Amino acid sequence: MSFLSRLLGLERDPREALRPLWHRVVAEARDPHWYAECRVADTLDGRFDMVSSVLAIAMLRTEQGDAHAQDAARLAELFVEDMEGQLREAGFGDPAVGKRVGRLMSALGGRMGAYRSALTERNDEAMTAAAARNVTFVEEGGSPACVARGLMALADRLSALDYASVLKADW
Repeated sequence: MSFLSRLLGLERDPREALRPLWHRVVAEARDPHWYAECRVADTLDGRFDMVSSVLAIAMLRTEQGDAHAQDAARLAELFVEDMEGQLREAGFGDPAVGKRVGRLMSALGGRMGAYRSALTERNDEAMTAAAARNVTFVEEGGSPACVARGLMALADRLSALDYASVLKADW
């Protein structure tokens, strides 16, 4: 879509088709299960870790099939849009926002790589190790295995759905 078309509102933003999925990702990441049972830290870092982890799983699902290759990138754009807004709301200025968003995208890419490998191999130990590296837990009793099981179950649920149901967030 060209800048002029977007500016004049002549074409629909293709990201809008993914907005229900983005909202479902955020809702899933905020599910109390992650924080109460798995003992993810209910802090800014812990919540970001869960949003980016659930998003990584959703993006991996959108990559399944050539027809939807652009959707992972569009989903990442919605993530960036949301993170930029959150950072600005927190008081960060333009120079700092760009750098921080770059780091957040790097973190998302790292999670996607770690989770992709573990899911492809169906390796519980690798997924647990990836969760241990990529999620902030409370000091005592945090359970990377619990997060790993939850993320693997989510990946299985998404893989079992047709793509239209994934996009409509019917999961």
